[in-house]
Amino acid sequence: MIRVPRGTPVLTAEQMRAAEQACFDAGVSQEELMERAGTAVAREAARFAFGRPVLVLAGPGNNGGDAYVVARLLRQWGHDVIVAALGGKEAGAAGMMRSRWDGETVTLDDAEPRPVLVDGLFGTGMSRALEGEARKALHRLSQAAAFVLAIDLPSGFATDSGEDLGGAPATATVALGALKPAHLLMPALERCGTVLHADIGIPGESDICSLSRPHLVAPARDSHKYSRGLVLVVEGEMPGAARLSARAALHGGAGYVMLAGQGGGGNGPDALVHRSVESADDLQHLLGDDRISAVVIGPGLGRGERSQALLGVAIACEHRLVIDGDALTLLGRDAERRISGRTAETVLTPHEGEFGRMFDDGDGGKLDRTVSAARRICATIVHKGPDTVIAHPDGRVVMSGDSSPWLSTAGTGDVLAGLCGARMAKGNAHAAAEAVWLHTRAAALAGPAFCADDLIGRIPDAIGECV
Repeated sequence: MIRVPRGTPVLTAEQMRAAEQACFDAGVSQEELMERAGTAVAREAARFAFGRPVLVLAGPGNNGGDAYVVARLLRQWGHDVIVAALGGKEAGAAGMMRSRWDGETVTLDDAEPRPVLVDGLFGTGMSRALEGEARKALHRLSQAAAFVLAIDLPSGFATDSGEDLGGAPATATVALGALKPAHLLMPALERCGTVLHADIGIPGESDICSLSRPHLVAPARDSHKYSRGLVLVVEGEMPGAARLSARAALHGGAGYVMLAGQGGGGNGPDALVHRSVESADDLQHLLGDDRISAVVIGPGLGRGERSQALLGVAIACEHRLVIDGDALTLLGRDAERRISGRTAETVLTPHEGEFGRMFDDGDGGKLDRTVSAARRICATIVHKGPDTVIAHPDGRVVMSGDSSPWLSTAGTGDVLAGLCGARMAKGNAHAAAEAVWLHTRAAALAGPAFCADDLIGRIPDAIGECV
């Protein structure tokens, strides 16, 4: 299980540089900041070394300066340490830290593997591919080590996109000052191992944070089904998908869930209210009920003319709206035109394929593409995957990299859509993030090899951990 600190600010490379500069402007020297960073990493390295010999890789920049601090402290604490250096004499603070190291130093090419490897070659800000002998040496030494601890980021991954630039995986990574997007974006997410956050006194601010457990409030004593929210789920050609969404909404906190479709009324739990909808006109009439708090459309909707007509009615309604599955494909490249004018809150929940069919955002990373799309379409986008990005139109972003791989089974996205509807039903500004957390936690509680139906049964347990 990959673990990332929750509820922590996430800073891009540019934001991190600005935060460091603000720290310097406040009177903290670069040498002091480097000592703090190196000390934080050295403590973790000592904890995991268990007395085994340590090889510290020191690059030519500030990450290398941190590495020399790590090596010096570990040696002072009695560890057997060798530094493998890349590059010549460093200037500034990094050069000063190198001058304070009086232990054994070898070139990166000449280094022999050791059980514990501290990767301080390249950290935040890397933007070009790691090539040649440096790449070969990194992979050779990393593969031979029993434990690899990366300083800030494993070398060879792009900070803001998580792109693999020739990097090697780490067992654990110490995120200095703040998380970086790469800690939460594939493929870097998978290569960081366990991410440990080290507060080194940099007061960074960001509109981006990692997903955290929400604080939910139990219904008031005088609550009733309508005050808790009426969620309407539109049924389409595959009614089972819509039922999964409706059941998830029932367990996700809604007080009343209505399934609108051609299925009649014999399927699903008895608590689920069925309404017959044969045509778009029928749905439009039903949506005239002002007690409806949120509408979910898309799971199993189909892609024919009737489905397109139902979607048009849902978009035109004045209720909060969750758009998922087939409805996203029906929107296609018209998504921005059709959605941006809605006045009620809208949440789209695409996976990567559906996102690509709606938005043409070039070759940028997942974070940048999702933020850009959310602003243009004036809606919240839950860009699903092992690295989920929740982008709001006002620029707020929540990132999650802690999902269960067992979620890769049919119907789990339908469950998330229903959860979004339930959490949106009371006008909660954090509804999408709440839904993603509950979905992720329910999956963890369900264990391995579950199906979407099993996932629904664990939602109340997940909610119970938040109230």
